[in-house]
Amino acid sequence: MTGARRFIISSFVVLAVLLGPVSSSVQTASSQGARGAEAQTAQSAAQSALQRTVGFEVNRALQVTAALGVHVMDVDTGETVYAYNPDELRIIASNTKLLTTAAALDALGPGYFFETRFVQRGPVQDGVLRGDLGVIGGGDPHISGRDYDGDSLAVFREWARALQQRGVRRVTGDLYLDHGLFRPPVVHPDWPPEQLTSWYEAPVDALSFSDNCVLVRVSPASRGGKALVEMVPNVGVFEVDNTSRIVDSRGAHSLVVARKGSTLVVRGGMWKSSGPIETWVTVPDPVTYFGLGVKAALASEGVTLEGGLRPVPRLPGDIWERVAVHRTDLGTAVRVTNKRSQNFYAESLAKLVGATRCSEGSWEEGVRAISEFAVSTGIPEGSFEMADGSGMSRGNRFSPRHLTTLLRHMFFHPASLEFAQSLPYGGEDNGSWKRRLAQSPYRGNVFAKTGTLSGVSALSGYAKAVSGKTYAFSILLNRVGGNAHAAQDRIVMALIDNG
Repeated sequence: MTGARRFIISSFVVLAVLLGPVSSSVQTASSQGARGAEAQTAQSAAQSALQRTVGFEVNRALQVTAALGVHVMDVDTGETVYAYNPDELRIIASNTKLLTTAAALDALGPGYFFETRFVQRGPVQDGVLRGDLGVIGGGDPHISGRDYDGDSLAVFREWARALQQRGVRRVTGDLYLDHGLFRPPVVHPDWPPEQLTSWYEAPVDALSFSDNCVLVRVSPASRGGKALVEMVPNVGVFEVDNTSRIVDSRGAHSLVVARKGSTLVVRGGMWKSSGPIETWVTVPDPVTYFGLGVKAALASEGVTLEGGLRPVPRLPGDIWERVAVHRTDLGTAVRVTNKRSQNFYAESLAKLVGATRCSEGSWEEGVRAISEFAVSTGIPEGSFEMADGSGMSRGNRFSPRHLTTLLRHMFFHPASLEFAQSLPYGGEDNGSWKRRLAQSPYRGNVFAKTGTLSGVSALSGYAKAVSGKTYAFSILLNRVGGNAHAAQDRIVMALIDNG
């Protein structure tokens, strides 16, 4: 099955494959020529309508941006059908994830599984492991409560039960945490430092769980005093400095939740009639957080760890015995990356691609590997700038033509189905796409990735026109001063209506 057909026949939506009329095998030369001329005339008229209507919407979009680039490509032929500043570099924000996920699928293959191994060493006597436990990190970003009804510690509880099945109730040694697959730093130097406690700037390491964030829930106390602070999961990763107070009026509500190092700070006034307020806060040290999570899960299942946590670049060279292994398929990670625009997942994939292609799980080598893949798709070497895997950095600069070139390459790639399925689509029930491009004939016929930073809005993906043709498009806006989404949607609708 071709990449194009596999894209169209996805598990999310079935798009009809429109076949042209079958011509008679016996025709005169004159009739063939006449029909060919008619077809060429019709094609020219269609192209003219597309140019005119898309161009009209592009001109309207100039009212909301001072820096616009648009490129539309016929995926079957590779021909440009519309272009406006197609080769000027723009900040692309989360459209960077298109490059990262495509490179990951290419480097690892859609059948790849992350593996996180739980191991032990030493003899077991009378329910006591007289030795150590260890975890070997594989860079899996998906160890969380997503697949376990919100139970962040579910995977670790399974490990504890595996120990119990081996007769272990107490461990005298330490918990070794092998996180050497990824290199420091865990926070990218380009990211805004004032936002480092926000979930979208979570640190990245080879051992991570719960997106390296803690859900902080603050509720008003029933009778004055301080607000009540809960943490999920509550594994002791934060000290809490709570100087909040309960206030009588909504106007006096001024609650602030922040992190300073490993201290969670809760201050200001909380209105007494307010409901609970929830926010995700990043942790400063992912590996320690991971270890505390394992230790808490062991305790909850009746297994006592007497020793401490030992983060190491690799386990000591003694013989270790496997207790359990947790696996996540690459397709799952790619879907969360693109559908949820999850920066933490994207950066984990970037470091993993660096480890796979360049033997070093760092941002530098990850970006190098992704850039080399981009060049292999037909994007000219040296014609773009790349800094991270998620687009949080403003140093990711590509042109619209670069992105349509990538999209066309992935349309025919062996992993085309997995790539297409990872993209949000018009009218999708989950997330912000529920009402975006949700009416016929657009619903289910646009698969695209958004990108947003201050002053930046990007939309790139695939659109299937009413004619049955499929296009790769990229609409990049910088210096935005209006409703960029509406402008982008009108361009895509004009393409579908007239393509």
